Amino acid sequence: MNGKVGWSRDQMAARAASELGDGFYVNLGIGIPTLVANHVPPGVQVTLQSENGMLGIGPFPWAGEEDADLINAGKQTVSELPDTSYFSSSDSFAMIRGGHIDLAVLGALEVAENGDLANWTVPGKMVKGMGGAMDLVAGVKRIIVLMEHSSRDGSAKFVPHCTLPLTGLNVVDMIVTDLCVFSRPDRTSVFRLTELAPGVRFEDVAGRTTARFEAGELAVETL
Repeated sequence: MNGKVGWSRDQMAARAASELGDGFYVNLGIGIPTLVANHVPPGVQVTLQSENGMLGIGPFPWAGEEDADLINAGKQTVSELPDTSYFSSSDSFAMIRGGHIDLAVLGALEVAENGDLANWTVPGKMVKGMGGAMDLVAGVKRIIVLMEHSSRDGSAKFVPHCTLPLTGLNVVDMIVTDLCVFSRPDRTSVFRLTELAPGVRFEDVAGRTTARFEAGELAVETL
């Protein structure tokens, strides 16, 4: 690919935010997924939930207005809303494990073509812990992955099989990258390329993806 094509991180977040439904309870992972909160579609009411015990997360505070006691699961300072509620971490995970969260948007290191997800550690690198990702992928109704299409070294992140420690087996429903969108109607189907970012051609995606996927008309239209 030559020049600037594809989506920026904010545009990726906006595309993922278009999947939010009115009345949804939503959990946002750290990194790019936190930007989804800035792009909730007009007229859509969602309630953001955090594993550390906060329901009803407000926007990021302005500089100088931060409250160090108000943080999300990624240790970022957030604001509260008039209807925000607080509770123990055990109650928070009861919501997640009990299937009361409609959607989670998470980052990823790798996603396999069968929906396996690896997003919590790289062997040999120090991490703070696995966080709530394993509970989220096991208990949340729908999982959207928001990630750059390729790693910093150019290697594929949507792959035939995950090589990193797994977070969950067959748990991903949609993948939004800076190049495109892959989705599947259920967790027994093959991922399908459903949308290309501006300026991106099918051959750009195919050349940077090692996973098997269906393309249909998108492959024909852009070649």
